[in-house]
Amino acid sequence: MSGTAGSAGDGNHRYDVIVVGARCAGAPTAMLLARLGHRVLLVDRATFPSDTISTHLIHPPGLAALDRWGLLERVAATGCPRIDTYKYDLGPFAIVGSPAGEGFKASYAPRRTVLDKILVDAAAESGAEVREAFTVEEIMFDGSVVTGVKGHGRGGATSVEEARVVVGADGLHSSVAKATGAASYAEKPKINAYYYTYWAGLPMHGAFEGYDRGDRAFAAWPTNEDLTMVICGWPMRDFEAMRGDIEGNYHATLARAPAFAERIAGASRAERFVGTAIPNYFRTPYGPGWVLVGDAGYLKDPITAQGIQDAFRDAERCTRALDDVLAGRRPLDEAMREAQEARDAQVTSMYEFTADFATMEPPPPEMEQLLLAVSQDPSASDEFVRVTAGVTPPEEFFGHMQERMNHQTPEAA
Repeated sequence: MSGTAGSAGDGNHRYDVIVVGARCAGAPTAMLLARLGHRVLLVDRATFPSDTISTHLIHPPGLAALDRWGLLERVAATGCPRIDTYKYDLGPFAIVGSPAGEGFKASYAPRRTVLDKILVDAAAESGAEVREAFTVEEIMFDGSVVTGVKGHGRGGATSVEEARVVVGADGLHSSVAKATGAASYAEKPKINAYYYTYWAGLPMHGAFEGYDRGDRAFAAWPTNEDLTMVICGWPMRDFEAMRGDIEGNYHATLARAPAFAERIAGASRAERFVGTAIPNYFRTPYGPGWVLVGDAGYLKDPITAQGIQDAFRDAERCTRALDDVLAGRRPLDEAMREAQEARDAQVTSMYEFTADFATMEPPPPEMEQLLLAVSQDPSASDEFVRVTAGVTPPEEFFGHMQERMNHQTPEAA
C-alpha cells in the first residue's frame, strides 16, 4: 500500500515491511500484515521445519489467537495431545485445576519443528515473501532512520532490501534491537538455569505437572510423537557447580519427587539435553523506521511458559499499529507508543508474578496459608491455574483470595 505515514517513509520501497525472524512473533506479524494487503518480506537464517530452544506450551489465550487466524485445526491435526489439567505439586499439598479460558478448555504443546513450520507456511500463503536461510549482515540506515537490511542467502550474493519499516522479531539477541540501541527497562537478572529433554514411554494422560521442591523445580507435559518434555530448573547461583554433570543433577532434581522419579525410570530418553537461562527485560519497541515484536521487545523467565502467547498477542498489537502507519492514519511514533503502553499494561503483572514464582524461595507464612486454602477449594484451584496460564491477572486472583481469607479470619471482624 502507498501513502505517507510520518517516519515510515514515502512508500516508494519495494516492501512496506521487512520482518527479521520467522518464528512465533515474526511469522504471524508477516502473515497478518500480508492479509491486510501490505507488501511484506519475511527473512530468517533458519530453514523450516527446524527446532529452537523453547518450552513450547501454548495456554488457552495462545490457542485463541491461532483460532482467530484459522490455524488451530492445523496445530491440533499434528497429534499433539490436549492438556486439560495442570497440577502444581508443592510438596505438602498440590493445586490441581483447569486452564480453561477465552473459550478453550485445554492447552497444546506442539514441538517448534511443527508449530513454526505452520506459521511460516501461513505467512507465505497470505502473500508474504518468505526467504529462509537468509542471514542479515547489517541493518541499513539513512541518518537515524532504519531503511532496510543487507544480507545474503545460503551461498548467494549479498543484497540490500529496503522497506518503510523493519520489524525485529529476532529474539533475545535481536540484530534490530542491537543496531538501533533499543533501550531496556525494568530489567531483572537471569533467575534460573533450565535443562530439558524428551522422554518416550512417559504417559501424561492430558496433564501438565509442575513440582516445587525448595531450591529445585521441574515440570513435565506431553507433546508430539508420544513424547513428554521434562524440564528441570535450579538457581543461577548453582549453575557453575551443576553444569559439570547435567544428567546427574537433572535426575537428582527428579528424585526429590520419588513417585515421579519412579515413573521416569520406566521411560527412555529420546533426545539430548538442552539448557538455557533467560534474562528478564522490556525494550522500547520502536524508533524511526523500526519496530520490535515478541522476545526482541519483552522477555521473562520461562517458568510460566508465557512466551508463545505473548508473541502472538504482540504480533496482533503491532500489526494493528503498523496498519495505521502504512495507511497514513497515524505516525509511527504515536501508533507504536500506544502499542507499547498496551503491551506493558497487559504483561507487567505477569512479569512480576513470574519473577517471584521463579525464585524458588519458600513462600512467607501468609502466602503458604493462602495456597493451602486454594488447594482445598476446586474453584480457587482452577483460578490459580488460570493465573499461571495467563488467563486471569495475578493481582485479580490474589486480591480476591486475600479478601476471602480476611472475611474468614476472626481477627478481621
